[in-house]
Amino acid sequence: MVDIALGARMELARRNFFDYCNLTADDFYRWERQFLVDLADGMQAFSESEDDVLIVNIPPRHGKSRTAGKFVEWLLGNNSRLKVMTGSYNETLSTTFSKSVRNTIQEVKAQQDKIVYSDIFPRTRVKHGDGAMNLWALEGGYNNYLATSPTGTATGFGADYIIIDDLIKNAEEAFNERVLESHWEWFVNTMISRLETNGKIIIIMTRWNSNDLAGKALKELPDLGYKIKHINFKAFDNGKMLCEDILSKQEYKRKTKAMGIEIAEANYNQSPMDIKGRLYSSFKTYEDIPRDQSGSPLFDRIINYTDTADDGSDFLCSIVAGEYRGEGYILDVLYTKDGMEVTEPETADLLVNNNVNLAAFESNNGGKGFARNVGRLIWERHQTKSVIIKWFFQSKNKMARILSNGTFVMNHLYFPVNWKDKWPDYYKAMNSFQKEGKNKHDDAPDATTGIAEMISSNNPDDSPRENERPKVERPRGRRR
Repeated sequence: MVDIALGARMELARRNFFDYCNLTADDFYRWERQFLVDLADGMQAFSESEDDVLIVNIPPRHGKSRTAGKFVEWLLGNNSRLKVMTGSYNETLSTTFSKSVRNTIQEVKAQQDKIVYSDIFPRTRVKHGDGAMNLWALEGGYNNYLATSPTGTATGFGADYIIIDDLIKNAEEAFNERVLESHWEWFVNTMISRLETNGKIIIIMTRWNSNDLAGKALKELPDLGYKIKHINFKAFDNGKMLCEDILSKQEYKRKTKAMGIEIAEANYNQSPMDIKGRLYSSFKTYEDIPRDQSGSPLFDRIINYTDTADDGSDFLCSIVAGEYRGEGYILDVLYTKDGMEVTEPETADLLVNNNVNLAAFESNNGGKGFARNVGRLIWERHQTKSVIIKWFFQSKNKMARILSNGTFVMNHLYFPVNWKDKWPDYYKAMNSFQKEGKNKHDDAPDATTGIAEMISSNNPDDSPRENERPKVERPRGRRR
């Protein structure tokens, strides 16, 4: 790098974020560490753009929290009236972040040859008597900085910048749906409500779960009108390390071996654990069902598989599929936690409206009685016996069935191209199901596996085999 006068370097540091990082911490922020240059330039570009949200995914020990802190320093140096709020997974971490920024601004020059913050931004000073660790102000400002967390408070504080750094503490939290939902609710209901007009949000984190805060923000905020910028760094990509002198390939392989591939991929390569561990890696889709020249469906038969809810916390999952030459086309899905007084008539309507030929019900946990009632309601509501209803006791291990039929589901079942919108809860359940367990519900994969078994059995008339046809009582005096 060409030497330039110190005054000119400080002027560059005021104008350019990476120059500021390099001038104040050149041991870490080196020009040859290109990813740090790109990160700093990306953050500065975001601050000068019309984008609303910046999401930064970066491996551990690669300077994400340190860079976030320096960015706050640089922003306040250029505008001491800005109000910044930071949030981490607990008050201790967010307060440590806050204290580091505050102490940098307050640092007293002790050595003539050492550059301190006040050399670069002499007009930015912490207000005397207003410098608590988690809430402090600058001279000329009021409550410029607040550190908080999902369990903390943000009442009465408005922010021009909200910076959220590492909300997830560990892998256990990453798979806790309640924790992930609480993060999103805190973010939407508390943090966003604190954002000033034209304010900006920065989310910096390692990816753990497709429904972590970064994942939810990437999926849902654009639909709410937010403009998103995404910076994504992998520690190991295309055979090369992001920064060999921060994390060498040898050390990366050793860490990966010790912690396991799924946790390593989440930590270092931004591949959420639930995606890496998903049973179903892909699904086939269709825009239209098979039809003959006249436009009529070509299905060999239309089948249904129903897994009734074991208890109030489970879902009823009833799936209708058209079978054609050994392939299955998912036509309709009922996936709900509603009670039997609702689901029995809904299932009856589902079977009739989709012209189902054969419906199979698991008789475990009250399924037999449910099937009988559905058969009765089909006659009472539709006056038809076109649907053959069979029930059977499922004696095979549920998880073993789901795992062993996973490949068939991916290769031979076709879903509507818009199935995410048609059946969002079912879509989510199928796309998040883990092959190593850790699943809150298995009703959707279980019923889908049932459809796969009916098709793959090659027994067009009697699949599943352990069954019987229910007797349907007709009201007296009615004609057939």
